[in-house]
Parts: sequence; C-alpha cells; structure tokens
Amino acid sequence: MAKLKEIVDFLNKELKIKSIPDSSKNGLQVKAKTEITKIGFAVDSDLSTLEKAKEAKVDLLISHHGIIWLPLKYKDLLKKKIDFLKKSNISFYACHLPLDAHYNYGNNIELCRLLGLVKTRKFGKYHGATVGYSGEFKKPKSLNEIASILNKKLDTKCKVFAFGKKIIKSIGIVSGGGTDCLPDAVEQKKDCFLTGETGLGAYRRAQDYPMSLIIAGHYATETLGVKALMPVLSKRFKVQTVFIDNKAI
Repeated sequence: MAKLKEIVDFLNKELKIKSIPDSSKNGLQVKAKTEITKIGFAVDSDLSTLEKAKEAKVDLLISHHGIIWLPLKYKDLLKKKIDFLKKSNISFYACHLPLDAHYNYGNNIELCRLLGLVKTRKFGKYHGATVGYSGEFKKPKSLNEIASILNKKLDTKCKVFAFGKKIIKSIGIVSGGGTDCLPDAVEQKKDCFLTGETGLGAYRRAQDYPMSLIIAGHYATETLGVKALMPVLSKRFKVQTVFIDNKAI
C-alpha cells in the first residue's frame, strides 16, 4: 500500500507537469482515497471509462485526458464526474501535454520505439511547446508497411494518404490531434507525418504541400504513455496496475 501524496509528488516531478503550458489542469484533479493499492491507467475520463475503473476496483486513476480543462466548460458533466469519483472513492490524476512530450514515457517517444526509429529528436511545435518526436527508419519503408506495424501493435486501422513520398525514411510524429504540427514536417523536409486524427483543413493542407499522412487514431496513439508509466509505479510503490481500455476514435 502506498500513500496518494507520495505517488502524486513523484508524478509531478517525474512528468515535469509545469514544464509545458496546457489547457489541462495537470496533476491531482480529484482527491478521494489516500491509501493506494491498485492504480488504473486510461486515455480518457468520460463516465464510461470512470465506470470501468470502478469495476476494476482501482483506488487511483491516472489518465492522459483529465476532467478539468481551462477555461471551464461543460460544468454539469464535470460535476457528474467529480461526484462519481468521490462516491466511488477513486482519486484522479491527469497529465496531458507533458505526457505527450516526455522523453522517457511520452506517447510520441513510445511511438518512435514502436516503429524502431533511430536518430530520434524533439519535433513539432504545439502552442509554442515542442511536444512530438521525429526519427528515421534504419531501412526505408513503404507507407503501407508503416501502417501495418501500427495496425498490429496499436490494434488500430490507419488511414494512409500518399500525397507525397511513398517510400519513407524520415517521419515526424505528434500523437492525438496533432495536425497543427504538419508545417513542421514540411519545413524539416520529413517524408511523412504521423498523427492520431485530422480534419478537412489539415487534410487539404497535406494535399497541397504535398506531405504524406498516416492517421493512426487519436485514442490508439495515446495509449502508450500511460502504459509506459505502469511498470514504473508498480515497481516503485509496490502497487497493482491495470490499463482501463475503452477504445474510441
């Protein structure tokens, strides 16, 4: 059994939650149970995910997407979630952009590892902060080969848009809704840009540049960061861990 405060203090320092300006109120968002034996890890914080966390009998839920965002919107839903967590005696911790960007446990560095990239480096400016990573394949791969790896390892269905190069050596990666970083891939002459989801405007910009795109799913590309934290906390605090899978788009 571990103390909630010890876990929160460790995460705040390890994830450097003040390092990147963010609309998410990163850190402990709901304090309920303070003696922790089981931690759940999730991508989202919708009510169905919180219900799954309750079913898994976790004492603390750590999520990439928190329940408190600034400026505050959907206050009725926020109250529902806070009430549910407190009634269920589940404490709740969120880490958004700092987890995307983290050099050890971040979604984007984990995507680089998953793809076996070398020469990885920081990439992709999002609201003034660098949150992504780029890298190179040891041996160039086709867009479909890359998508096949992602489909298998992330249990997703990539959309591939071969607007630019078909054989890929270098790739820029920003998980989730990272299409604001598409111009960085163009400026740095990457062969391809990988993100989680796109809209019509970003689709057309990729077409116009032209820049090849792989869209691997917002949810799928952001499962890796929280999963990377699981063995870290399990070993350090001697607690049980579980991934709360609630697949979405």
